[in-house]
Amino acid sequence: MKADRLLSILLILQNQGKMTSRNLAEKLEVSERTINRDMEALSAAGIPVYAERGLHGGWRLSDQYQTKLTGMKKEELMSLLLSNQDHLLMDLGIRQHYESAFQKLLASSPDSIRKDAEIVRSRIHIDGAGWSPSHDSVSWLNTVQEAVWSERKLTIQYQREDKIVERIIHPLGLIAKRNVWYVVAETDGDLRTYRISRFLDAKILEETFERPTDFDLAKCWESSINEFKQNLPRYPATIFIEESRLSRLERERYVGIMNKSPYKPNWLIAEVQFDTLESACEIILSHGPAIRVHSPEELKERVLNQAQQIAAQYETVNEE
Repeated sequence: MKADRLLSILLILQNQGKMTSRNLAEKLEVSERTINRDMEALSAAGIPVYAERGLHGGWRLSDQYQTKLTGMKKEELMSLLLSNQDHLLMDLGIRQHYESAFQKLLASSPDSIRKDAEIVRSRIHIDGAGWSPSHDSVSWLNTVQEAVWSERKLTIQYQREDKIVERIIHPLGLIAKRNVWYVVAETDGDLRTYRISRFLDAKILEETFERPTDFDLAKCWESSINEFKQNLPRYPATIFIEESRLSRLERERYVGIMNKSPYKPNWLIAEVQFDTLESACEIILSHGPAIRVHSPEELKERVLNQAQQIAAQYETVNEE
C-alpha cells in the first residue's frame, strides 16, 4: 500500500506541478503527517522532491525529473479520458486502477498534451447514467465477471415471470447499457442475454468451456437489441398535432412517427406508432390540447374518458 501511495504522489506531482501536504492528504485519503513521512522516504530514495515555502508553497518535483511518451497523439489521449464511466468501473471494482493508469499515461506525456488533457477534464464530463437512480442490483456481477475471465461454466438461478429457472451457462461477455449489466451467454446451443440484476444465485463451476472462435460480443449485442425492438408491442394511430409540438413528440421514448403531412395552418396529421393503447393514451394526454386523436376509435374513446374523469375530479374538489 505504501509503495502504491508513493507512486501516486510522484504521478500527482508530475501532473499537477505543485501540491500542498493538505491537498495531497485529501486526494490520497491519508493524514498530512503521513504525507510528510512519505516525502522524507522519497527524498531518502534519491527522488528530487522538495518543498517550496510561503503562502503559495507546496511540494514539487525537480523539473528534470520527467519521462516522455512518444507516439501518443493528443486525440488518442482525449478519447481515453472521455471514455471513463465511473459508475461502471466501480461496479467492476477497477475504478482506482483506471485512475492510476491514466495518471501514469498522463505523467509520461509531453507538456502540451498534458495541458490539453487537463483542459478537457475540467470542461467536459460524460455521465452515462439516467436522471432516476438505478435500483439494479450488482450483487452477482463479480461472480459473473470472474466466470467470464476464467471461461468457466456458471450455474444461475433467475426470476422469469412467476417462476424461478435454473440454467448452466457459458458466459461469453459482459454488456453495460447505461448502468444496467447484462451477460451474453451460450446455453443449450443458443446465444442468450441475461440481466444480471434478476439473478437470484450464481455459482462458478470447475468445468471450463470453449469460446466460439467466431464470437463477436458487440455484433451479438446489436443483434439482440434489434430482435428485442422487433418483438416490442406496436399500437398504430393517426393523430392531429400542433406543428410546434412535433419535436417534443419525436423525443418521446415509446413513440415512432411513421409519416406526417400538413393538415391546416400550424397543424399536422401524422401516422404514429405507440407501444400499447395505455401508453398511447398517457402520452397524448400529456400534450393536452396540442394533440387530438383521429383513429382508432378505441384510443379516441380512452383519451376522452380519461379527460372527463380528470375534469370530474376537479369539479368534486370545487364542490367540497
